[in-house]
Order: sequence, then C-alpha cells, then structure tokens
Amino acid sequence: MASSSMSLFGLLLVLVILPFPSHASDPDPLQDICVADLDAPISINGFPCKPASEVTSDDFFTDFSKDPTTFDVFKRAVTFGDVFGFPAVNTQGVSLFRIDLGVGGINPPHTHPRATEAGIVLKGRVLVGFVTTNNTFFSKVLTPGMVFLIPRAHVHFQLNVGKGKATFVPIFNSQNPGVSDSVGTLFDTNPSVPNSVLTKSFLVSDDVINAIRSARTSNKSGHQFNTRSSY
Repeated sequence: MASSSMSLFGLLLVLVILPFPSHASDPDPLQDICVADLDAPISINGFPCKPASEVTSDDFFTDFSKDPTTFDVFKRAVTFGDVFGFPAVNTQGVSLFRIDLGVGGINPPHTHPRATEAGIVLKGRVLVGFVTTNNTFFSKVLTPGMVFLIPRAHVHFQLNVGKGKATFVPIFNSQNPGVSDSVGTLFDTNPSVPNSVLTKSFLVSDDVINAIRSARTSNKSGHQFNTRSSY
C-alpha cells in the first residue's frame, strides 16, 4: 500500500504543478531556479533569489519522513513545504505540506484564497469536506492512497475519524496559497470585530461571543498557524 500511495502521490504532484499556463495560480517563472532569500528586506510577489553562487543541491530537497513529536491544540502537526519551509519553490508555483492529526485531531475550517488544493492520505482515516458558494456540503472518509481536491478559496476541513494517527499531504498550485481561518477571521482580528456585528450575525448573546473569544485567547499559541503560512 505504501508503494501504491507514493505512486499516486507522484501522479498527483505532476497534475498539480504542471497545469495549463492559463490556469496557473502564480506567475510563470522567468528563470530556471530562484531559491528564495528569506532574509531579503523587500519581498513583492515572492522573494528575491539567493545568489547563484550560494545555491546547493540541498536547496532542492526536503524531508517529510519524520513523525512529529508535538501537536497543537487541534491535535495537529505541520511539516512546511511552502516558500517559507522549502525556499526552492520560490517562483515555481507549487507548495506542499505534511499534516499529521492525532486521534480526533482536526485541521479546522479554512480557505486558501490563492490556490486550489489537492492531497493524498498516507495513513489513517480522514474525513475531508468542503462547502460550495451555494452552501452545498461535499465530504468523504478517505483511507491511505485516496486523493481529494478542494476548489480554490472554498471553506474546507480535514478530521481524523480513525482509531490511530492520520497523515495526509496537501499540494497547492502556489508557492504561498494563503490561508484564512474561518473562525479566526471573526474572533482573532486586531482590532476586534465588534460584538454587535457578531451577535446579530450569529443570532446569539454577548455571553456566547465572549465565551468564544475567551476560549480562542486561552489557546492562542495553538491555533494561530496562519501568521506564517498556509495549509
């Protein structure tokens, strides 16, 4: 099953990173390689290139084989393969991540405004779901070797519904897909969205809104994943 899953993963990677030019999320590159200089003082639509003399073979390889040792409040751990974690993807229009979910863990509802997401489950049982703009909910429980697709900018989630840990690898047609946490965009803003807006929108009292704010604040270090990257 491991060999079959990796074959499917390879095919998925090809399909995502070799789209028709008119359908690509990021601009076409103007050079063969442009390993990101993450320390550059200016970044516009990507990062400046590291000097060619400083580029090595190691820049083009990364390691997704290591199991995580720590999980966040959602029982989730992330290995980064976007431009911040794998600088070689700079200007290449692709990124990928390894997501591990503990028992009952969730990658909470969120969107990626700049990319379509495709992924493959490597371990466990994962409920993958997304909602369209007409509020239709599509979902399926996936097992190792099964592949999913999330349309660009659609609200979606992944939930571990198995008895053990789960692992999946999402791939994006952007070096930095962006992420908008569906709950965080309402409750984690600075300055805060007024309670009056939230109470009227959700048809609940101030007590409910304050309780949600309190829970989010007390677990802030565990859920503010979107300040750096996206998955």
